[in-house]
Amino acid sequence: MVTWTPLEEELLGLAGSVPDPELPVLTLEDLGVVRSVEVTEPGRVTVKLTPTYTGCPAIEAMSTDIERVLHDYGVPEVSVETVLSPAWSTDDITAEGRRKLAEFGIAPPRPHDAASGSGGPVPVTLSVRCPHCGSTDTELLSRFSSTACKALRRCVACREPFDHFKEL
Repeated sequence: MVTWTPLEEELLGLAGSVPDPELPVLTLEDLGVVRSVEVTEPGRVTVKLTPTYTGCPAIEAMSTDIERVLHDYGVPEVSVETVLSPAWSTDDITAEGRRKLAEFGIAPPRPHDAASGSGGPVPVTLSVRCPHCGSTDTELLSRFSSTACKALRRCVACREPFDHFKEL
């Protein structure tokens, strides 16, 4: 278990409050990509950030926005490091993040079966709940949508198209 100083906890909250550049309805905390904040010496902070997938084009914008927020808070030297291990998973999205996605009209990713503890592959299932009407009678229109992490689907019941945040 990681223990942070009160200042590190505050800085973690600030870094986590940054909106995701691709899904501004979510914060980086909601998305679960800010791994840690460490005060390495007075006036110097290191933030560890994990992209949703290797090569994610939003990582640069996330880093810049974190640096800006912490500079505005008064931290003179901010370093944002990209860490790939442990890899990010859609299970890192908070319950609040999943709620915000659904309210925004994006079907949130289905959580892995935490009870099994298998850590294995995502179970294959065809039911994705429509964020508009709640029906599970939906169809895949495209494996990719506005971003690589989303698929485009349509609800058969209400005929509304919607994005589905893919499970990783």
